[in-house]
Amino acid sequence: MPPFDRTRFPLPRGVRADALLAGGVFVVVALGAEGQRLSHGGDSVPSLIASWLLIAAVCGTLLFRRRYPVTAGWFTVLATGVYYLLSDVDGPLIIVPIVALYALAAQGRMQAAIGMAAVMVIGMAAGTLASGSDVTGTAVFMLTGWLVAVVALGSVRHSRLAYAEEEARLRATEERLRIARELHDVIGHNISMINVQAGAALHRLKKNPGQAEEALGAIKASSRETLRELRATLGVLRRVDEQAPTAPAPGLARADELVASAKLAGLPVRIERTGAERSLPAPVDLAAYRIVQESLTNAARHSGAGRVVVRFAYGDRELTVVVEDDGRGSAARPAGSGGRSGIVGMTERARALGGELTAGPRPEGGFAVRARLPYGTTGEPMERSGR
Repeated sequence: MPPFDRTRFPLPRGVRADALLAGGVFVVVALGAEGQRLSHGGDSVPSLIASWLLIAAVCGTLLFRRRYPVTAGWFTVLATGVYYLLSDVDGPLIIVPIVALYALAAQGRMQAAIGMAAVMVIGMAAGTLASGSDVTGTAVFMLTGWLVAVVALGSVRHSRLAYAEEEARLRATEERLRIARELHDVIGHNISMINVQAGAALHRLKKNPGQAEEALGAIKASSRETLRELRATLGVLRRVDEQAPTAPAPGLARADELVASAKLAGLPVRIERTGAERSLPAPVDLAAYRIVQESLTNAARHSGAGRVVVRFAYGDRELTVVVEDDGRGSAARPAGSGGRSGIVGMTERARALGGELTAGPRPEGGFAVRARLPYGTTGEPMERSGR
């Protein structure tokens, strides 16, 4: 059996839903009241007219339950009480205040809902005692149970909606943080390299024009790469409701590009690999790439390092990434610098995968970043490349 498609059969909302609810309840109440009147005898003409006017007014109040929920709820309770006092027929009009009661509880208006329920129980008990009708205490007790159940169901509905809204807000916050982290990693690295390369070009412009020209070429290439990645990131953000992009996310297959960019900025980088290389899950591959990218950016901007070593250790269950430099250590990374925010972003990436990341000065001098990234789903081993 094919699943129900809400897009082909949209449910009514807002004013249309309230109109359908009011009309449906009016039909049910009218049929019930008329059926009892035919079987037990009718009211007098004035009483009959008043009864139908009250039925129409009480059911019509449901049209205003969203705009004036408390006022509409109290009106249904009081008007229903008047109806039962005037009419000799006990029609099912009490359905309407019960619907209004549930709506109030579902909106979190518990004080009004409890007050309305209490008035309904007290009014029914008082009316039973005053009129000497055949309504027993058991009926009052059953009505109390029904009202308590309605309020409880409404409260559960409100709690579920509140939980769903809070969960949606948390997801939105996490998505904003993820986007901010991605933009920082994408743009921050290339802009930092452009800044370092521009400084090197200015320094070499008079002494060694050839090296200055090489640095300017690197600036052009870095800026082109920055624009490409920025357009790709913004394109993903614009395609929220469209098909997911098919372009692969950056990974360790592009680690040599990071090395080449760092070398053009005057930062020699060497990559070492141990263990059986394997195809990594996309989140792990991206996180490892971004961690290396940010570490090289910080080393180029803050450490004054003359050498950087990047190590990848492929274990059976996790990938270990280590980036070490021989620079000035944590002294070059003050608390308010971009280096600290970058370390926070790297740490969040590792924790999101169930791993961990530490960053700090090395005992022998320099700075080290160590990340442990669990595979989650074990990647398939692959043959070593010829690097």
